[in-house]
Amino acid sequence: MGLLVISITASLSIGSHMLHPATLPNLLMSYHSLDSADAALLSLRLPRTVLGILAGMALGVSGCLMQNLTRNPLSDPGVLGINAGALLAMALGAGLLGLTDWHIYAAVAFLGATLAALGVHAIGFVGHPPLIPLRLTLAGVAMNAVLGGLATMLILLDAERFDRVRGWSTGAIAVADFTVPVAIMPFILVGLALAFLSVRGLNALALGDELARAMGVRVRRMRLVGGLAATLLAGAATAGAGPIAFAGLMVPHIVRPFAGADERRVLLYTALAAPSLLLIADTAGRVVLSPAEMPAGIVMALVGAPVFIAILRRRSGFS
Repeated sequence: MGLLVISITASLSIGSHMLHPATLPNLLMSYHSLDSADAALLSLRLPRTVLGILAGMALGVSGCLMQNLTRNPLSDPGVLGINAGALLAMALGAGLLGLTDWHIYAAVAFLGATLAALGVHAIGFVGHPPLIPLRLTLAGVAMNAVLGGLATMLILLDAERFDRVRGWSTGAIAVADFTVPVAIMPFILVGLALAFLSVRGLNALALGDELARAMGVRVRRMRLVGGLAATLLAGAATAGAGPIAFAGLMVPHIVRPFAGADERRVLLYTALAAPSLLLIADTAGRVVLSPAEMPAGIVMALVGAPVFIAILRRRSGFS
C-alpha cells in the first residue's frame, strides 16, 4: 500500500513541470476551478493516474489468475495473445466500423480478448496430456504474433483512419479527461469481483485438479469464472490503455516472496503492486526523454523482456 501511495504521488508530481507533493492536497481540492497553472496541470495528470491504477490492477490480477488457473508461471494477458485480440477488435471497430463510444470500445475489446483466449486454450489443450504449460505459452505467442500482425497491417494500410488505434498500440495511459477511466471502470469492477469470488479455491487448485476436487473445489466452474474474470480485466485494460505487456507476468513473481505460499495473498498483493509498477513506468517515461514522452507500454516492455527471460531460464525444467 505504501508503494502505491508513493507511485500515485510521483505520477501526480513528476513531469516536464514539477509539482511539490506538499501542495497536492490543496490542488486536488481546487483543480476544477483551474485558477492556477499548477491546478490546470494536475487536471491533466489526474485522469492518467486513475487510468494507470485501473489498468495496472486489471492486468496484474488477470495475469495472477491465469498463472494459477493454468498452473503456468509464464501466463500473462500479453503472452497468451489476449491483449492482441483486444487490440485487433478495437482496430476493426474504430477503423472499419467508425466506433467512437468508449463504452462500446470496452465491450468490443472484451469480445476480441475472449475470442483470442478461446483460440489459445483450444490449441493449448489439444493433445495428451491435455494441459502442458509450455504448449499453452507457445500457442499464446503464436496467437499474439498473428493478431498483432493483423492489427499492425490494418494501421499501416490506412494511417489516417487508424490514427487513434496507433496511439493505443504503444500502450500509453496519457488521457485528457476522465472519459476513458469512467468507461472501462464498470468492466474492471465486475472483473475484480469475479476474481475475488474465485480466490478461495486457488490454494487447492495449486495442488492439482484431483486434490482440489477431493477438497470440494468445483474445478471446472472455478476455471470458468476465473477465466471470465481474467479475460474481462485484460480486455477492459487494453481498451483503455492499449496492449501493455508483462504487467501481469512480472508482478505475481515479484510479490510471491513477500506474500508466501497463500495464493489469495499473492492475488491481493498483485492488485496493489501492479498499478504501482505501471505508474512508475509511466512516470519514468515522462522524464527519460524529456520534454518528449516514452509511452508506459514501451517502458514496461523494456523492463519486462529481461524479467521474462529470467523466469523462463529459472523454469526451464517444467513441461
